[in-house]
Amino acid sequence: MEKEIDILSRIIKRRRSIFPVSYTTEEIPVELIRQILESANYAPTHKLTEPWRFTVFRNEGKMKLGAELARLYKAAMPEHQFLQKKYDSILEKAAQANCIITLNAALHTDKIPEWEELAALACAVQNMALTAEALNIGAYWSSPGMIEDLKGFLNLGDQEKCFGLFYMGYHNEAPREAKRTPIEDKVKWVES
Repeated sequence: MEKEIDILSRIIKRRRSIFPVSYTTEEIPVELIRQILESANYAPTHKLTEPWRFTVFRNEGKMKLGAELARLYKAAMPEHQFLQKKYDSILEKAAQANCIITLNAALHTDKIPEWEELAALACAVQNMALTAEALNIGAYWSSPGMIEDLKGFLNLGDQEKCFGLFYMGYHNEAPREAKRTPIEDKVKWVES
């Protein structure tokens, strides 16, 4: 019988960012999206603020999000720097994804620093990524500059902020080996 640590280690080492261009048209069942989100809810959280907040965009909703991101890109770019290819790419990524989840945080800066809330959100997103990998669903965290201007579109409160987009979709991409330098190069031991 396989040990839990072996299963967990294999999933962690296998997880990769899978981009929308590799997604198939197969729909992710809502129950699996909920399972991925439920995993996020068990992330570590400073002072138990549970800052993670998510908005799930599917079907026509993801196309509206893509259109808003493209609009924000065009509005922010001086005419001489605007790239039609980038604008089209934003719309295409929304169409290719089966689901896009905005990664928002309700900040409790009266209790703890913003970076601690972001750390908790990042842990929640890692749980989502690992759960998606275990379900053979491709995913990646994108943080384009336009997310700073999504507050109104997402109806976020005064203390809420969007920190990224989590694209998901089934895929046929072959597994890739991780490119990591040895952990020994990144650790110092102090024992006395």
